[in-house]
Amino acid sequence: MNTRLFALALASTALVGLPALAADKAAVLETYADIAAAGYEDSLVTARALQQAVAALIAAPSEETLAAAKTAWLASRVPYQQTEVYRFGNAIVDDWEGKVNAWPLDEGLIDYVDTSYGEASDENEYRILNVIANPSFELSGAPVDASEITPELIAETLHEADENEANVASGYHAIEFLLWGQDLNGTGPGAGNRPYSDYIQGEGCTGGNCDRRAAYLSAATELLVSDLEYMAAAWAEGGEGRAAVLADENAGITAMLTGMGSLSYGEQAGERMKLGLMLNDPEEEHDCFSDNTHNSHYYDGLGIRNVYLGSYTRIDGSTVSGPSLSALVAAADPAVDAELKTDLDATVAALDELVKAAEGGMAYDMMLAPGNAEGEALITAAVGGLVKQTQAIERAVTALGVSGITFEGSDSLDNPSAVFQ
Repeated sequence: MNTRLFALALASTALVGLPALAADKAAVLETYADIAAAGYEDSLVTARALQQAVAALIAAPSEETLAAAKTAWLASRVPYQQTEVYRFGNAIVDDWEGKVNAWPLDEGLIDYVDTSYGEASDENEYRILNVIANPSFELSGAPVDASEITPELIAETLHEADENEANVASGYHAIEFLLWGQDLNGTGPGAGNRPYSDYIQGEGCTGGNCDRRAAYLSAATELLVSDLEYMAAAWAEGGEGRAAVLADENAGITAMLTGMGSLSYGEQAGERMKLGLMLNDPEEEHDCFSDNTHNSHYYDGLGIRNVYLGSYTRIDGSTVSGPSLSALVAAADPAVDAELKTDLDATVAALDELVKAAEGGMAYDMMLAPGNAEGEALITAAVGGLVKQTQAIERAVTALGVSGITFEGSDSLDNPSAVFQ
């Protein structure tokens, strides 16, 4: 991924002539940290519920217990996606995020895949390793004993094996694959269709190695819970993430703006949306096994707006809110604040149109199909909204007098011809 450096360098990061604003920055950062703490705590609560549903599936595989585990996974995505705006600008989150939300993945590393998936390649010789079917194998020339599938094996040996980012062995998407299986429908209707019998122990097991598949799913959910425990603690009172943001007010405000702009532009508008549309490739959709991509995109957009407005609605319906970045910008330049709020609302509305279309029968991978003019228009409108709000975020950066902000970019937006090279 390339980097787009916006030319926003000013002479000073101070809010010259606006002494009242400087005094308010600390309160804004407290709100920012409080929302992070609530979002990660909600993510942890829903991950624990997912872990319980997975345990029930393993104990008694059935259509009902598999459906319940899928429902729990979908619920867990709601709060987590709203925290993604914290990734960019906060090193503690960015260094950690790949453990829980890395994508796309070469799922053949983990379990059986359809023959259409292909073979190992020069890019990834472990793309069909199938750890579940193989209790011992070699990685990078070293023997690996995988007779017991544990969180440690997944985290320390398998995840990003051979330093290849396609070897995603942990996190939400590895669990998603183990619950849904491959989506073999391309840009046609239908998600993954893994049978519950893939978890039957003994007679009736499908897919082979049902005991090891259950062990992998159990270990992966345990690891997800552990990883979220770490991040929830990091943003709680006294936590490392909270302390880093509050330690330097100007750096904290920079982190907020960097997270908003980078997720809006390079990550969501570019890598997660425009790229897949350019390639008409369902493998580029974020939740590709479950066909939940529309919701992931929506909650990413909502998370950006949460940070700017200083308000987050928790999974129990309560609200965490306080002094906002919006108020700082409004004090510096009311017109910029009004523009950015309008743009954020318009983007969330455009992302909601994706949700409505998917709930109406046109899943996100179907929107990517060549010749689907309606789907292309829906995605293009959301991408346009994200790009436009990024331009308004640039103006907010200027209004606040912050220098040296860097937003992530994407070839799909900045150099489209490179996508096809």
